[in-house]
Amino acid sequence: MKRLSKKQMIIFAIGQLGWSMLSGIISAWLVTYYLPSAQDIGAGATQYIHPGLVIGGFMTILGLITALSRIFDAVTDPLIASLSDRSKNPRGRRTPFMQIAAIPLAVVTVLLFCAPFGSHETGNALNIVWISVAIILFYLFMTMYCTPYNALISEYGKTQEDRMFISTAISLTFFAGTLLAYTPFVFAGLLRSSVGFAWSYRICFIVLAVIAAVCMLLPTFLLKEKEFVESKPSNENVFKSLASTFKNKDFRAFSSSDIMYWVGLTMFQTGLPFFVKVSMAFDESMVMVFMGGMTVLSAVFYPFVTKMVKKFGKKKLVIAGFLGLALCYGITAVASIPGVLPVAETNPELPATANGLSWVFGIAVMIISALPMALLGIIPQSIVADVAEAEAVTTGQNREGMFFAARTFAMKFGQSLAMILFTSLAILGTTQATDSNDIVASKFGLVIVAIVAAAFCILGAVLLLFYREKKVMKIIAKEGDEAFMKAIENEKDLGEEKAE
Repeated sequence: MKRLSKKQMIIFAIGQLGWSMLSGIISAWLVTYYLPSAQDIGAGATQYIHPGLVIGGFMTILGLITALSRIFDAVTDPLIASLSDRSKNPRGRRTPFMQIAAIPLAVVTVLLFCAPFGSHETGNALNIVWISVAIILFYLFMTMYCTPYNALISEYGKTQEDRMFISTAISLTFFAGTLLAYTPFVFAGLLRSSVGFAWSYRICFIVLAVIAAVCMLLPTFLLKEKEFVESKPSNENVFKSLASTFKNKDFRAFSSSDIMYWVGLTMFQTGLPFFVKVSMAFDESMVMVFMGGMTVLSAVFYPFVTKMVKKFGKKKLVIAGFLGLALCYGITAVASIPGVLPVAETNPELPATANGLSWVFGIAVMIISALPMALLGIIPQSIVADVAEAEAVTTGQNREGMFFAARTFAMKFGQSLAMILFTSLAILGTTQATDSNDIVASKFGLVIVAIVAAAFCILGAVLLLFYREKKVMKIIAKEGDEAFMKAIENEKDLGEEKAE
């Protein structure tokens, strides 16, 4: 079987550029578009669905729709993974799924923002149906593309060097795609006077969706899967395959740690606007400055991650990444303590204003978070690929798709748990208006959020100690992996004596 060249690995990574754009559109714009602020309504935005905390006094209709769609998504993840693992298609087990899903995924992303009715009562109900169906289809087609795509990381990455290069490349394209999803912040404003509020965004989404579809299809046509992958289809059904995946002790250790990572990261990312505006008293425009600064600084470390893995191994670096994020969250917690940053918040008639100490805290978090974000953005994907290959070597069952689907489920579960925790903790000490879409966060609540996020990261580091890196690497070691093996030759994995 052929081995991908560096150029071909970059072509493969372009697929992630496409789907991350579409995922970024949903993450950045779904709530903003359908729960417009008073300022947006003044600029011409339509309230397509009822605003406010109308489900039990603590959840919006949009929040309920999103939560239910995630439940559906959790079911389809292992189903699509099993179908892909068991596929006998002559063009490969993964590529046909990706080709089928790419264009529908792009189309439904745009349709999600095209609720056809206004804000009257009948229209509100029909818009809810429209959004519900569209978001379920979005997650279905996203799973059909991403699950087979991620499985190819293990199959295309024939050596540790290849896997680290692919993981680095797709992390960069994910970062680029997410940034492109934020471009409507600039271009929608330029179009608004000509086409109105709704279409100023829809036109941007259409352009991004076309680019995304091309990017997603590119690797499926330029890389012939069968030329690079020789794998035996799995003969296990979806339930047996999923059970077998979670019977793997090393994958259980990794996935439990991974859930902690996604909880901690999502709580912090969700809270960043509040930390910037409430804790540090900056203008909300600084949210993009700090987020962009963290991401760019993180990208600077990307070229060095593979060299660091050769020297220290993957597990130690991921644990270091967890502890680095925990340190950042600790700094944020200190900044959120009332009185630490002497901003002008004592006079209710004056807006809080940032001072020099606010900049110190903000820049410290931005710098310290850069390396952990790089480590945790690259290495975990390659660990899943390692465990999946070791399982295939040991059992003869090629279930790469199921392993990556299980990791995706861990991510979604962690993100969902984080949203529940954040919205519950950030409002401690405040009274929420049920007719408002805005979360009113308190400094006390943000201190608790930061501490809880740090605790999840520390717990993630502890759980990863049970991942037996040396054992997995010995099973899959190939010619050219000597440096990676040397990095862990003296490592003693927790519980290894009992396991062996």
